[in-house]
Amino acid sequence: MIQQNKYFYDLEDFLNSSLQTHTHLNIVLSNNLIGDEGASVLGSALANCTNLSNLTLFLSNNLIGDEGASGLGSGLANCTNLSNLTLYLLENQIGDEGASGLGSALANCTNLSNLTLDLSYTQIGDKGASGLGSALANCTNLSNLKLFLRQKQLT
Repeated sequence: MIQQNKYFYDLEDFLNSSLQTHTHLNIVLSNNLIGDEGASVLGSALANCTNLSNLTLFLSNNLIGDEGASGLGSGLANCTNLSNLTLYLLENQIGDEGASGLGSALANCTNLSNLTLDLSYTQIGDKGASGLGSALANCTNLSNLKLFLRQKQLT
């Protein structure tokens, strides 16, 4: 039986669930300090969610860097039925390489039509923002994009 809208507040609970049955997922892991390893594990598990069409990930303030962002993106690239994606990755340590890698991976989500991506208060600079934008330009079915890249102002 295909599950509808499902919420997970613990990574282990999600990993132990019937991954292939999920169609609508909300994974709330903000402030859990899962780091690069946890983000990559999450990405690998999401790659097995073959029926997933709607995904919201709350991953703010988790010490996720370039490696974790790329690992998460690699998993999402395998979600071929994904049409609606919301990623809250703010207040992590993602830099230019991670932003570009995430963008390149998301470009493989051929059915993606709605994307909200919050990368505020990270380490992403001009190069990463440009790489992300160039990669997302390849999302040919993307009709709605909300991209947040706010950065702290140094005084």
